[in-house]
Amino acid sequence: MRSRKSSAVPEQLGLSWDAIGLMAGVDEAGRGPLAGPVVAAAVILDELQPIHGLADSKVLTEKKRERLYDEIHAKALCFCIAEATVEEIDRLNILHATMLAMRRAVEGLRLKPAKVLVDGNRIPVLRIPAEAIVGGDAKVQSISAASILAKVHRDRCCVAMHATLPHYGFAAHKGYGTTEHLAALREHGPCDWHRRSFAPVREAIR
Repeated sequence: MRSRKSSAVPEQLGLSWDAIGLMAGVDEAGRGPLAGPVVAAAVILDELQPIHGLADSKVLTEKKRERLYDEIHAKALCFCIAEATVEEIDRLNILHATMLAMRRAVEGLRLKPAKVLVDGNRIPVLRIPAEAIVGGDAKVQSISAASILAKVHRDRCCVAMHATLPHYGFAAHKGYGTTEHLAALREHGPCDWHRRSFAPVREAIR
């Protein structure tokens, strides 16, 4: 999928400076939760194997996300899922940790894209031309695919966290600051998965 024309090129010239070649879509999951890693994915889709139903992961049901996750694995030219750890989030802050996870995802691609399309209004430091697209997870299929991979991967991390620490309820709230999660924080205090740089977690430290 081609990205939008560069705003630096006058409309009347009808020219585009977009790179010719593979396009990678990038998105993240997990900036807002109080616990767990932030996850980013980079995806290069195969135009010869279209994937129907791609959309922003937040508007899809869990069942549909899981189905599309498997289809993206099977049909994409390549993809990479990467994380920034809780320790990195606390040390760098969530924004810089998110950019780090995105950079890792792009650098982990088996094929080198000519251009990277990133959801949102910020771009990680890359050696490849990149463009930020606000609302890109609903507009660009490769970004939609990245949002699905990142979301499903992170949800599975939370289910694994729940298996070892069931009293926090990670499988249900996925680390977000729900009433149940905050009550568990007050009762049990933070665990190693909690982001101590986030105010509700700091306040729960005994």
